[in-house]
Amino acid sequence: MYSYDNRVVITLDAGGTNLVFGAMQANKFIVEPITLPSNANSLDKCLATMVEGFQQIIARLPEKPVAISFAFPGPADYPNGIIGGYLPNFPSFREGVALGPFLEAKFGIPVFINNDGDLFAYGEALGGALPEVNARLEALNSPKRYKNLVGYTFGTGLGVGIVVDNQLNRGDNSCVETFCLKHKKMPEIIVEDGASIRAVKRVYGELTGNPDHGLEPKDICEIADGTREGNAEAARKAFAEMGEIAGDAMATAVTLIDGLIVIGGVASTTVAAPIKFVFTAGEMTVSIQEILNKIMPTLVPMLVTVGCWLLADKKGWNSNKLILGILGLAAVMVLLGIM
Repeated sequence: MYSYDNRVVITLDAGGTNLVFGAMQANKFIVEPITLPSNANSLDKCLATMVEGFQQIIARLPEKPVAISFAFPGPADYPNGIIGGYLPNFPSFREGVALGPFLEAKFGIPVFINNDGDLFAYGEALGGALPEVNARLEALNSPKRYKNLVGYTFGTGLGVGIVVDNQLNRGDNSCVETFCLKHKKMPEIIVEDGASIRAVKRVYGELTGNPDHGLEPKDICEIADGTREGNAEAARKAFAEMGEIAGDAMATAVTLIDGLIVIGGVASTTVAAPIKFVFTAGEMTVSIQEILNKIMPTLVPMLVTVGCWLLADKKGWNSNKLILGILGLAAVMVLLGIM
């Protein structure tokens, strides 16, 4: 849609931990992203960091940007660019900050702000999962088409965006959220407390009896993989509980919306495993991959992805063992002429 639009737009993905600045042209990022700490507890520091980040990006550009595109977590008055209200990840903004007008006055270009989960979901509806699934259905001559989608993002908080009938659902108050649903196991707290960075850290601390462990989710993931010292069983349980709690919230949302669920992360579409094996009987030649393309093009990559998950979850394989296993299997398949 925007592949031929050569105007430059500078971007910001604002999370409670980091601010990630970038620039796009013709639907592609054109500079290396800049990551700075959010300083979310101090309004003055946070605003100064935003200005600094945008200035650094602009200095790298060959031409002046035409706009700022801004993703922000949590509910806010996005049409007017005013950030405020219940914002667990940006407490210094709770009294209300006219962020859009502030940045417009600072840089002299239009500023477009929206919820990060909303933008993620709308992007998947415009040029991601929704058109991809519908294209596959069309290739199979199926009359079925999807128009509804729920998109989830994971990080400092639990973000969500909902597309209904191909339109972004903003609600009446720019507050379409599920982070405040009840926690499945502890109804006295919200689901975000069980499906976010702080949840993984908290559960690992509880299981190990060391709440002040000082580890980040990446560290805990490495412990679960066996590449870092620590309690591997507790690490795996911490991530498993996050998945269980998040899955409960997703089930509630998709029951109400009746559409696809899209989650950021590695998917089977990133795994390439074409089957080259051809079956010949007389004058008839049948390509196994062509048959799969008509039924489910990514069946083999999906099986590889599910297999890796089962080996990691049930057998305790770490990432290094999985990679070596995949390489070994691929080598055998190539030697046999199957791939």
